[in-house]
Amino acid sequence: MSAALPGRRLRPHVKAHKTTALAWLQAARGHTGFTCATVREVEGMAAAGLGTDLLLANEVLDARRLGAVAEAGACVTLAVDSEQTVEAAAAGGVREVVVDVEVGLPRCGCDPADAGRMADLARSKGLEVRGVMGYEGRVMLVEDPEDRLAQTRTAMELLMAAHADVGGELVSAGGTGTYRENTWATEVQAGSYALMDTAYTAAGLPFEQALTVLARVVSTSPKGWAVADLGLKSLGMDHGNPTVPGGLVWFCSDEHTTFSPLDGESFAVGDLVRALPAHVDPTVALHERMHLIDGDDVVETWPVDLRGW
Repeated sequence: MSAALPGRRLRPHVKAHKTTALAWLQAARGHTGFTCATVREVEGMAAAGLGTDLLLANEVLDARRLGAVAEAGACVTLAVDSEQTVEAAAAGGVREVVVDVEVGLPRCGCDPADAGRMADLARSKGLEVRGVMGYEGRVMLVEDPEDRLAQTRTAMELLMAAHADVGGELVSAGGTGTYRENTWATEVQAGSYALMDTAYTAAGLPFEQALTVLARVVSTSPKGWAVADLGLKSLGMDHGNPTVPGGLVWFCSDEHTTFSPLDGESFAVGDLVRALPAHVDPTVALHERMHLIDGDDVVETWPVDLRGW
C-alpha cells in the first residue's frame, strides 16, 4: 500500500486495527495523517504522539473532548454535514473541519448541492474548512474491476462537484477496496489492508491475511463435527462466518464455532485453530491485545489501546 499510495496520499484509517503500535509503523513509512472513527481514537493517537494530523471522519454533537485534544497541541479535523454538527464543532473548540458529502452510500454526508452552504456556515463560525470528504463504501467489495471503477467514478464526480463549491486542499475519500481506482481523491482513507479479512481477500486485493483469532477445539462429535471456543462475542459477523483452515464452518453461537473437517483433515480436543475473521474492524474491537508471531514464537504483544468511545 505504501508503494501504491506514498506519503500523504494515504491517510491510514486506525479503526481497522485500533493499535497505536501499528500506527507508528505506518507513520514510519511516511503516512503521518490518520483517519479516526471515534473520539477515543483521536485522544489515544494524540496521547501516543501521533497527533500531527488527525481526521475524525464522523459527525459528533459534542466536540468538547476533541477541542481539548486540539487545545493540547494536536491537529484535529472534524467531519460536518449539517448546521447542528457545524455548531457542535465551533462550540467544542475544534478549529478545522471537512464537509462530509453523501456520494451514494446512504449514511452520513450532506447533499452535494448543499456542500458550499455548509462550508460558508463553518467559515462564518471561525472554522477553517480544509476541503471535502466522501466515502464510496458501497463500492469496496465490488469484485468486477470495471464495475468498481465505474461506480467509483460516479461517486467521485459528485464529490469533485462539491469540492468546487467548498474549496480547500483536501479531497478525502476511498478505502482498501478502491485504493487503485480512486485517483480523484487527494488522499485515500484505507485501513483494512494492514491486517485484512476474508471479505476483502475474496474481492481479489493483493494484501495478505495477517490477523487470525486463536482458538482451541473444546469438543468433538462422533457425528463428524468439532467445536472451537470462539463465537459471536469474539468475531465481527456482519460479513459472514469466519474461515477455519482445514474445516467447513457450520455456524457460530455466543461462545462457540461449529465446523466439520474437510477431506483428509481431523481435529481433536485440545487442538489450536486459527480463525480468519470475515470483517477485521469489529473483530479487533472485541479484543484487548494482539500477539505478533513468527511461526510458533510470540515476538511482541501490542495492546489494542484505541478501543472504546
